[in-house]
Amino acid sequence: MGLYQRYIGPRLVSALCAADHIADERRKIVPQARGVVVEIGIGPGLNLPLYDPAKVKRVIGIDPSEGFVALGERRRRDSPVPVMILRAPAEAIPLADDSTDTAVLTYTLCSVDDPAKALQELRRVLKPTGRLLFLEHGRADETRVVQWQNRLNPLWRKLGCGCNLNRDAVSLIAAAGFAVEAIDRFYLSRTPRPIGFHFRGVARAR
Repeated sequence: MGLYQRYIGPRLVSALCAADHIADERRKIVPQARGVVVEIGIGPGLNLPLYDPAKVKRVIGIDPSEGFVALGERRRRDSPVPVMILRAPAEAIPLADDSTDTAVLTYTLCSVDDPAKALQELRRVLKPTGRLLFLEHGRADETRVVQWQNRLNPLWRKLGCGCNLNRDAVSLIAAAGFAVEAIDRFYLSRTPRPIGFHFRGVARAR
C-alpha cells in the first residue's frame, strides 16, 4: 500500500464525506437505526454522533483499512453508543448469522471490492426482522450523466481510494435479496452531477 492510499487518500475522502451537505443527508437515515447495528466501512466514524442511544444497543464497525480507522479514534471515544471495531473486509463479516438488528451502509458500496458479496454478508448477519439503511452515491438515471460518470471513473477511483462513480446501488441491493421499502433518488446539492447522484432508503431481506 502506497503513501497516498495509507495517509493522503483517507484524509481527503474523509474530509469530503464530512461536508455539511453530506452530513445533512446522514441525519436523515442514520438515526433510524435500532438494536445491535453493523456498519461496514465505518472508517473515520462519521455516523457515530448520529446514533440514538435510546434506540441503539451497540455499533459493530467493519473496516479493513488501517488508514481510515485511525481517523476515527476521537469519534469512537466520544460516541454516544458503545462501539466495537472489527478489522475485516465487508465480504467476510466475522459475525454469526442473524446476529444484528440494523445494517448501515453509507458511502461504502461504491468502494468495496465485491459489492454483491458484501450485501450477501449483510443479509446473512441481519435478523429476519432486520433492516438495511443505505445512503450511497452512484449510477445516475440520466444517460448523459452516466456517460460522464464512465469517463471520469478511472481517475476518480484512484483519487477516491477505490470509490466508483457508476455503481447502481439499488440494483445491487435488490439482487442481494433485499426488498427496498422506501427510496429517494436525487442529486446532492452543490455537487457536480456525475459525482452527486444519490440513493437513500430502507430495505428488508425478502
